[in-house]
Amino acid sequence: MQGVPPLQLRIKNNLCDLLRINTDKGCVINDGKSRFSINGQPIYHFLGTSTFSEFTVIHVGHVAKINPAAPLDKVCVLSFGATVNVAKPKKGHSVAIFGPDAIGLTVSGALRIIGVDLNSSRFEEAKKYGVTEFVNPKDHDKPVQQGEMTNGGVDCSVECTGSIQAMISAFECAHDGVAVLVGVSSRDVAFKTNPVDFLNERNLNGTFFGNNRPRTDIPNFVEQYMNKELELKRLEKLITHSVPFSGSTKHSSTCCLARV
Repeated sequence: MQGVPPLQLRIKNNLCDLLRINTDKGCVINDGKSRFSINGQPIYHFLGTSTFSEFTVIHVGHVAKINPAAPLDKVCVLSFGATVNVAKPKKGHSVAIFGPDAIGLTVSGALRIIGVDLNSSRFEEAKKYGVTEFVNPKDHDKPVQQGEMTNGGVDCSVECTGSIQAMISAFECAHDGVAVLVGVSSRDVAFKTNPVDFLNERNLNGTFFGNNRPRTDIPNFVEQYMNKELELKRLEKLITHSVPFSGSTKHSSTCCLARV
């Protein structure tokens, strides 16, 4: 198809060249330049978008136009799918969520949902959304994946922190299931594990936008919500903080989902 990026022609892939994760992209994709500056010095765009600002300049490929009548404080939670679309836990499964936030907590039907976090104060909040057990790696001498609480490992795990050690732990704690990486790590780190883990039928997947196709799926989700075809009450409960831009960094260690 003329004019369509090759990656858009792959049915299994929701990414085109515009959307692929590149932490080096601190600029607008079409000309490689930043649109922001302060005191003559450029300010770079996180992942090419800079959405934590009141106004921004981005490539049209990074924009999804939605129904202008939609309440933004409600439809802002519509971008999840890593757990449901990729990990796909089944009824009775055990699931480990590394960094139990709104991305990982959209689990239903799992018998055990184990939250793994360095901040134990998040457990009480996470229990409200289905977490049945909580592990703080700092409270144990062994790495999480060497623990015995799951008798050999969980059926699937979701890593939401961006910590390379959490990514390795999430993969190695999945017995013969799937580990899904959501967090974006530093570009200078390497994922290291024993190849035998793959021979033992562990699976490692990454996801971006929860395997949704943002420019088409998000407007469709919004329309379903507006037509009362999509229920958001479960996701709305995950919003634990509503903060202004000026306070958007103050609750990052305590909230499941902050609405800015």
